[in-house]
Amino acid sequence: MSEAVSVRLDEDALRALTRLESTGLTRSEAIRTALVSAAARLDDRTRLAAEVAALEEDPAEVAEMRAVAELMERLRAEG
Repeated sequence: MSEAVSVRLDEDALRALTRLESTGLTRSEAIRTALVSAAARLDDRTRLAAEVAALEEDPAEVAEMRAVAELMERLRAEG
């Protein structure tokens, strides 16, 4: 089931819509695609934040992160 939605677009959104339409998408396809993509990016950020939190709680991962940071700092100082 589909539902019609009305929206006012500002200049940036209109330019973005025009770019999407230039790929051959219809206006409706472009808007649907953009909405689904935006929601997927939010999900990706949530998963990434959870993964980072898990890594930060793992002592072995924290030790490895510190070792890499120290190595990078030494390399920067040498260069």
